[in-house]
Amino acid sequence: MKAVNGVYLDIYKGETLGLVGESGCGKSTLGRCVLRLIEPSSGKVVLGGEEMTQVSGGKLRQLRKRMQIIFQDPYASLNPRMTIGSALMEPLKIHHIGENRKTRRDRVAELLRLVGLRPEVINRYPHEFSGGQRQRIGIARALAVNPEFIVADEPVSALDVSIQAQVINLLQELQERLRLTYLFIAHDLKVVEFISTRVAVMYLGAIAELANSEDLYRQPFHPYTVSLLSAIPIPDPKIRKARIILKGDVPSPIDPPPGCPFHTRCPMKIVDECKTVVPPLREIKPGHFVSCHLAERVPTELPMPISERV
Repeated sequence: MKAVNGVYLDIYKGETLGLVGESGCGKSTLGRCVLRLIEPSSGKVVLGGEEMTQVSGGKLRQLRKRMQIIFQDPYASLNPRMTIGSALMEPLKIHHIGENRKTRRDRVAELLRLVGLRPEVINRYPHEFSGGQRQRIGIARALAVNPEFIVADEPVSALDVSIQAQVINLLQELQERLRLTYLFIAHDLKVVEFISTRVAVMYLGAIAELANSEDLYRQPFHPYTVSLLSAIPIPDPKIRKARIILKGDVPSPIDPPPGCPFHTRCPMKIVDECKTVVPPLREIKPGHFVSCHLAERVPTELPMPISERV
């Protein structure tokens, strides 16, 4: 099974690259492969000129200081038997940051302030915090070793909407203050539009479309992207929106279809090439990449997800 198949991505320093797609399309697997939490079976991962897949041991540990992850579930990502102070101090010990216990404890207090928590909570346990507070602690743990790059694996999907906004704003503030680079994985297309510089759309382990956030939301070229954007709800009954209902289920990655992976559900008029040839990821506009044989026809043959007030 190829959970991630032939993905090529550049993530530029200081940007937020949003990664979206249906459940099971390979988003989290891709993020974990980048960090080598999952060992890729082939290919390369390059961080600032250093090839991650060719190093191990102490060299890999040094590179790990430059990249961290914020996990999806704030309830499962913290050890219930460790105090918050111990959880935040652990990466400092592993990477030999701080001369002694006092300097490390001061660093933990600084991290808690950075994410909007009081240093007095340092001796409390995870069950004493709300979901939003636990996610702030998870963010603080990711920041402990002063990383340059952070994979945010659906960091707000388990939180209430009001808390989601607080966490998203916090991530943006930290990015500006600490000059961070994010790979932001999410299901919520409106959240991705708000926080992302560029957006990559995944389908069945491959990149379907990649573009500047504004361009992708204004004029998508891949039929799958068009259908995804048409599903974004609008909380106003007076606004009508073109909707595209895809038929069938996502094919199994164990037995993917030949040719374009999306052709079994594509609402376009399929040509023989779609069923036999995997479309390359090609640039059809400056900075706008699409993996579709019929990309140029999509804006004219599919209803675009544009909203109109009745």
